[in-house]
Amino acid sequence: MKRTDYKLLAAQAKSLVEDVPHFIANLANISALIYDSLDDLNWAGFYLLQGDKLILGPFQGKVACVEIPLGKGVCGTAAGSDTTQLVPDVHLFEGHIACDSASRSEIVVPIHFRGDLVGVLDIDSPSKDRFSEEDREGLEKMVSLLEEMEVFGA
Repeated sequence: MKRTDYKLLAAQAKSLVEDVPHFIANLANISALIYDSLDDLNWAGFYLLQGDKLILGPFQGKVACVEIPLGKGVCGTAAGSDTTQLVPDVHLFEGHIACDSASRSEIVVPIHFRGDLVGVLDIDSPSKDRFSEEDREGLEKMVSLLEEMEVFGA
C-alpha cells in the first residue's frame, strides 16, 4: 500500500474549496478527493450533527446508516468525546454499528465550525489495521486547515 502524501492532500482540499461558498458541494468534493487519494477504502464521507444525532452527509462508497446517536458506534463516540477515533478492528469496538459488514477498520475525525462540533469525517476500510498514526495526524491537520477556512459552516 502506498503512503499518502497528506501535505499534498491538504493542499488539494484547500484548492477545491477555496472561494467556493457551497457547504454541501465542498463536503462532496472533499469526500471524493479522500476516496480517490487513499488506498484500500470502502467509504469516505461526513456525518453532520443535528441535535443529539449524526445525520448522513456527502460521501463516497456503499450505502450508509442515516442516523447515528451521539456516543454510539465509532462515529458517535468520536462526536460525543470530541476526539479522533482510530479503530484497527471495528469488530472489537464495543457498540460498533455495522452499516457495511465489509468494513474492518475505521478512522473518525471530529469537525468544527467556529469552535463548535458540527460533525465528523468518517473513513472506512475493508482491511484490518488499515489506518496508522500517520493517517491520524494527516487527516487531523487537513480537517484543521478546512476548519480555519470555515468550510464546515452551513
